[in-house]
Amino acid sequence: QVHLLECGGASVQAGGSLRLSCAASAYVDSTYSMAWFRQVPGEKREGVAAIDSDGSTKYDYSVKGRFTISKDNAKTIVYLQMQDLKPEDTAMYYCVSYDPKAGGAWYDLPFYGLGSWGQGTQVTVVS
Repeated sequence: QVHLLECGGASVQAGGSLRLSCAASAYVDSTYSMAWFRQVPGEKREGVAAIDSDGSTKYDYSVKGRFTISKDNAKTIVYLQMQDLKPEDTAMYYCVSYDPKAGGAWYDLPFYGLGSWGQGTQVTVVS
């Protein structure tokens, strides 16, 4: 099973930017998709952005236009560039690798218990 390690989380002022990175410890199936989720204590884990093997991307409406997901296939690293951060973006951010052929919407991965998850990196946005 692949292990994912996120980094780049920090405390930042509202309006600032951060770039999160997610590196895989082993080979990730080239057909797999990757995504970023976030979670606030006491609330469900919600999808932020996803990227498929062909490079196509999907975003939650709350971050569209502010966040950009990208990947470096050679290094098996996925990035989440976050701009114009808002206090409501404060959360633990998780990276996940998953088989898109497993069915269901990408943002329902936590509900179905699918995917390989990292341990998370904390993002705090202060006003």
